[in-house]
Amino acid sequence: MKIAYIASYYPRECGIATFTEHLIRAMGCNVAEAPEVSVIAMDDEGQSYDYPPEVTCRIRQQHLQDYLAAADHINNSDVDLVVLQHEFGIFGGESGVFILPLLHRIKAPFIVTFHTVLKQPSFLQKSIVKEISRQASRVVVMSRLAIRFLEETYEVPEDKVSLIPHGVPDFSRLSIAADVLPDALAGRKVLFTFGLLSKNKGIETVIRALPQVIERHPDVLYVVAGKTHPAVLRHCGEEYRDSLAQIIASLGLEDHVLFVDKFLTENDLFAYLRNSHLYITPYLSEAQITSGTLTYAIGAGAAVLSTPYWYAQELLEDGRGKLFGFAQTDELAGIINGLLDDPTSLAALKARALEYGQGLQWSNMGARYLQLARKVLNTPRPASVNGRSLPDASLLPPLNLTHIRRMTDDTGIVQHAKYGIPNLKEGYCLDDNSRALMMMLMAHQYRKSKEAPDLLPIYLSFIHYMQTPDGNFRNFLSFSRQYLDEVGSEDSFGRTIWALGYLIRFAPNNSYREFATELFHRATQHFSALEHLRGRANAVIGLSHYLKAHPSDEGVHALMDALLQPLLDAWDHNATPEWRWFEKTMTYDNGILPLALLHAAEISGSERLRALGLESLQFLESLTMGQGYFTPVGNDGWHCEGGACPLFDQQAIETMAMVLLYQQAFALTNDKQYLQKMYTCYKWFLGENVLHVSIYDHETHGCCDGISPYGLNRNQGAESTLAYFISHLTVLKSCEALPRQESPVKTTILTTSVISKIS
Repeated sequence: MKIAYIASYYPRECGIATFTEHLIRAMGCNVAEAPEVSVIAMDDEGQSYDYPPEVTCRIRQQHLQDYLAAADHINNSDVDLVVLQHEFGIFGGESGVFILPLLHRIKAPFIVTFHTVLKQPSFLQKSIVKEISRQASRVVVMSRLAIRFLEETYEVPEDKVSLIPHGVPDFSRLSIAADVLPDALAGRKVLFTFGLLSKNKGIETVIRALPQVIERHPDVLYVVAGKTHPAVLRHCGEEYRDSLAQIIASLGLEDHVLFVDKFLTENDLFAYLRNSHLYITPYLSEAQITSGTLTYAIGAGAAVLSTPYWYAQELLEDGRGKLFGFAQTDELAGIINGLLDDPTSLAALKARALEYGQGLQWSNMGARYLQLARKVLNTPRPASVNGRSLPDASLLPPLNLTHIRRMTDDTGIVQHAKYGIPNLKEGYCLDDNSRALMMMLMAHQYRKSKEAPDLLPIYLSFIHYMQTPDGNFRNFLSFSRQYLDEVGSEDSFGRTIWALGYLIRFAPNNSYREFATELFHRATQHFSALEHLRGRANAVIGLSHYLKAHPSDEGVHALMDALLQPLLDAWDHNATPEWRWFEKTMTYDNGILPLALLHAAEISGSERLRALGLESLQFLESLTMGQGYFTPVGNDGWHCEGGACPLFDQQAIETMAMVLLYQQAFALTNDKQYLQKMYTCYKWFLGENVLHVSIYDHETHGCCDGISPYGLNRNQGAESTLAYFISHLTVLKSCEALPRQESPVKTTILTTSVISKIS
């Protein structure tokens, strides 16, 4: 058996590294044939380590490509099983999201040990834990409460979770070197705390309790061992340690507190624990689901005092330790004095801890992990069935326009949001209200949307308000309804023509159709001034919808021909055998260009427009669909001919354009592969993307603004949310268009964020 471990690793000084080193040794002891080991080591930012030979690959924390390379390394190394040690802080990207692409890429099954399970996670933290749990063959946690959290908050099935406590060394085999302990401990009653220092450790609680203790036990010495946490050191330096020194000085406790500023080895730790009267964990928050330091203290048979954080409550039950309230110095002082006054009670406390701790030895825990590993390898993995991957309405989240209503007031839809809350400071824009008009029409067509009667007139009135006397359009409006520009962008102009053409075609009554027709015709005089391809392309799509309603309007046919010609000229000028595109640089909203040609081809019957539309679609597809999921051209720099395609920032409008493009390609060709690819693009919103997290927020019913180099842009503005709903409604429309016998099989595998939110 060959096992690859993904974790921080020795000689990196952190709890996960120590845990992993012990686990590897424990899984290889007392067995006839120890598993072959490969460690994929996590390097924290800016650090490098002299690793032992079992480290075969290393990942720089904030380099996404390293994660993909590590996955390929695992796949090429005959690995049978992967064991992941998960802690949000050791992986790159926001909340450690970079681990997800690695896990999606590996072929071997994996077991994950969650060292942190949050009761109230952020959106992204919850998404990450759910997705890791969905993919994992088994999930390991170290407390009963963690199991409950996984079930209730993250919807992880109980039968997928195993409880394996944190291991401890067999302290009976360790020796205490004479020179380990400082001379200052001689003849003192020692109180002891160890671990990486940070503000949440609550060391000040013990220090402030010392004056009351020293009154009765003047020989007490409080030893605080451990370096400052590396992340704290990078951002705040020794601010916390310095603040503790100030408290000590103000209370005159210099002779009663000793800092040991180093990372303790096992032998060092055992020596301190065995020579301490009391071990104390004074953490300030209950939200800690495990603690290696507390477990080690119990394993060494120490008398333990702790605040009642979650793990301490569970580990110290049945009289294995004593609890005191968070930051309760008087209560702590009373417990310390009581135990130091009563050696018999103190000895009994140590005996109960030692008895329980002997069952936690690493040899026992390693055997349980090895048993779990064999069970995973002997259990057939479920097949990942994609069926024909055609759109299936039953696997889509319900259509919920709550966020659209939240973003809309009596003026229009607000342009931006802070998370899921409208950002009124940024006001409104024409682009978004035009998209909102089209989206609401689509929703009304789909199910006679109850929102349409209220919201359609708001969006149409906004467009009317933004039209200038000469028929052009402004784009930006302040929250106080003040115009912020004289003439809007060509993109906003073209998108408004698109929305008006769509309304003319699908208006719910004549009043809307006539109003839209008036606005539309007043704007046509400005078509000839359009210079940019995307403005023209958006307008062409609007004209195509108009001509569906008025096919004999020769004047509009001529306008469309005039708008199309620069697109065709750009193709002739820029396309080469290797670069089948309209420009030498591929920028934003790219799918709109071939979409315009395919809409025009449907109206005109032009074989050239059809051929160029499908050929440019194929080229765009070659750049964005090669990973098995949609990866739009990022907006963090453009994709130039011959250059690398930027991965970030990925924007929702890119995905919407591709969904609409594939839907139109299917309408022209009746080739169902286009529906399959349309569905693949849509699932970008639901987690089938480079980070494998949902862009659509099932709690707010908004859509995040995109994928950045470090995670999600959690703001849920109008553009991204409307792009999601237009894509969603396009997929629903395609589902209805499929004959019943062509409905996709129900075993299509989507991300957990989709499946768990269907109800």
